[in-house]
Amino acid sequence: MITVVVGVIERAHGLRGEVAVELRTDEPERRFAPGQVLGEEGGTRLFTVKSVRGQPGRLLVSFAELADRAAAETARGTVLTVDVEPDDLPVEPGTFYDRQLIGLRVATPDGVEVGTVASVLHMPAQDVLEIATAAGARLVPFVAALVPQVDLDAGRVIVVDIAGLLEDREDADAD
Repeated sequence: MITVVVGVIERAHGLRGEVAVELRTDEPERRFAPGQVLGEEGGTRLFTVKSVRGQPGRLLVSFAELADRAAAETARGTVLTVDVEPDDLPVEPGTFYDRQLIGLRVATPDGVEVGTVASVLHMPAQDVLEIATAAGARLVPFVAALVPQVDLDAGRVIVVDIAGLLEDREDADAD
């Protein structure tokens, strides 16, 4: 099993133990479904989801273990986790968890290996793959035009090698 972070308890909301949760998952309907049991990063507390209401970027959640505002205040700052199988895939086809991409070999369409995926950056416009190459880190927008194939079984990502994307370009105008 792999432990992944799905949210952070922010402030108490109301008097009955409801809390605001900052989301750290793309699947809140799956991870915060009523009955789902979440753990505490680095701790032993468990939190059982009773009910959920949505707000943009966060949820208002009632946990069985937080009966009132005082209990909710003690949970403030708690990083919520869930254990998942290493081969667990996102519900939406064609999407990937960061943990599945990090460490994959990166190659061009003609098979030339250029590095490995070091991290996935979640930018406002789109996700970006940080690729560790011999020449240093390269940032590649994670879009189909530039990353046409992700093969988890082969442990490889194909990246279209356009000028300047994967290696430094020598500027012909420089003296």
